[in-house]
Amino acid sequence: MKIKAVIFDLDGTLLDTLDDLTAATNYALSALGLRSVPIERVRDFVGNGVGKLIERALAFVTTGEVDKDKDYDRDEMFDECLKKFTEYYDEHNADNTALYDGAENALATLKARGIKLAVVTNKYDGAAQALKAEYFPQVDFVVGTSDTIRPKPSPDGVNAALAALGAQKGNAVFVGDGETDIETAKNAGLPVVAVTWGFRDRAVLEKLDPDIIVDEPSQIANAVEMLSERKR
Repeated sequence: MKIKAVIFDLDGTLLDTLDDLTAATNYALSALGLRSVPIERVRDFVGNGVGKLIERALAFVTTGEVDKDKDYDRDEMFDECLKKFTEYYDEHNADNTALYDGAENALATLKARGIKLAVVTNKYDGAAQALKAEYFPQVDFVVGTSDTIRPKPSPDGVNAALAALGAQKGNAVFVGDGETDIETAKNAGLPVVAVTWGFRDRAVLEKLDPDIIVDEPSQIANAVEMLSERKR
């Protein structure tokens, strides 16, 4: 069966958001009087939504050498840190964010082939919609986490995207850059294309056994075609 829909992850797949995520994380930590997290560690912390990012950042800064003598209540700090992150990120989510080189052309190529496009992200839905308007208005449907959409690896977002696009599991593909994306695709019953330019390198991705791994956005359309041929 020919592929009719491609569902993308956002951070690390279409958009390089790491600088802005790091800035928002460190703004929130600073507001609580805590030290910053290096960008390399933020890269490791992303992938499971803002809540997990904040949880991991707090664990990192409150157990490190700099803060060893302080007595922290992480549960109490979590709510305040998440609030500060959201306030900052809502205003600054596009300061240094950019489409990966070739991502826009990859979307255009798929569109030209009559394929419908969606984005399913673990960002909260408000931020996801703002970034759609800024960077990829050509995408047909975008959904982030909310009271009704659980974060990936739950298949909730994928199922919502399939319904919105009028597609089925048998004619859709998921594209993402990390462990959560590959697990999401498997939970939803979709084949998955993993990309190496995001937050996880090829060695990590290979261990997760995606259907195809690509190294450049220009290879996505061909990967989708290969999966389409396999399914006939």
